[in-house]
Amino acid sequence: MLTTLATILIIQIIYVSFFTLRMIFTLKGQRYLAAALSTVEITVYVLGLNMVLKYVNQPLSLAVYALGYGLGVLTGSWLEGKIALGYITMKVILNDPESNMANHLRDLGYGVTAWVGSGRDGDRLVFEVLAKRKNQKKLYQSILDMDPKAFIVITEPIQLHGGFWAKGSKR
Repeated sequence: MLTTLATILIIQIIYVSFFTLRMIFTLKGQRYLAAALSTVEITVYVLGLNMVLKYVNQPLSLAVYALGYGLGVLTGSWLEGKIALGYITMKVILNDPESNMANHLRDLGYGVTAWVGSGRDGDRLVFEVLAKRKNQKKLYQSILDMDPKAFIVITEPIQLHGGFWAKGSKR
């Protein structure tokens, strides 16, 4: 019985991880990858459900199935974070309008659009940086290393067209 419970747990973790990744791939426009993943996902799901239904009178098998679901969500989310598909936009506001941070980030290979904005206490340097999601932590830390008081807002663009990333974003 212990082997069966372990198998149910593993199957459920795999199924839900695939489910999570498939949903994310679908939302990111990777429909062929999502379709391929769904083929494996549904096969694993049917195998797991079949095992649980064989032991439906044993509450422990249902509890393990539910635990596997929760662990699968965590595993799928962790995997998606490692894959980090897509892009992010960071809006950065600095108190010093004369800061050279935008040029420094350009030297690091980031596309930066900068302008001077007007805040409550005077002029501010405002800029937006487009980066691959997998570079988000590195970019964020680079900004904080240069100015620990920087105001940063991170968003995820839905569609890109033209600009610095035009060639790379089409791939």
